Amino acid sequence: MAIGTDGKNRCFPTEPNKPLYEDYHDNEWGIPVHDDAKHFEMILLEGAQAGLSWETILNKREGYRAAFHGFDPVKVSAMTDEALEARLADPGIVRNRLKVFAARRNATAFLNIQQEFGSFDSYVWGFVGGRQKVNHWQGFADLPAKTPESDALSKDLKKRGMTFVGSTIVYAYMQAVGMVNDHLATCWKAP
Repeated sequence: MAIGTDGKNRCFPTEPNKPLYEDYHDNEWGIPVHDDAKHFEMILLEGAQAGLSWETILNKREGYRAAFHGFDPVKVSAMTDEALEARLADPGIVRNRLKVFAARRNATAFLNIQQEFGSFDSYVWGFVGGRQKVNHWQGFADLPAKTPESDALSKDLKKRGMTFVGSTIVYAYMQAVGMVNDHLATCWKAP
């Protein structure tokens, strides 16, 4: 638990007085998303975060927005190898070849899922029965790294061609888009 500059208790335990974290925690994390553009943004960002801190990704978010066409999956799926190679010189993003090239691959899979289900939102929310799963954890250490739902979604995304969608990454994505509400019982955002 961290107390912010405004005196409010927040879930992220080691990041007090970090405005990006506070804003993300208060205005995004755990709030249900039903917009496909936002889903694609978070899939891309959560995959980029693998092995890094979320703070690194939040600090590079605008760089990702610029590098990947405002998170437009149609434009990202059409990026050439040359365009992706050019991104590897961009200090505004994480310059990992596998992650950069995964953006195009994941965009293509994302569009295929949209086509099959009518929207990515319809597809992804099916893994939680169409409703947010609300937890009442007492401490940050109680939060799981993955769940049976994230295992199932991860497995299906991989089957559909996505990469950087292991169960732990997928659970972080599920938290980010509000499929799961993991705000701690002592947090000011607790349900």
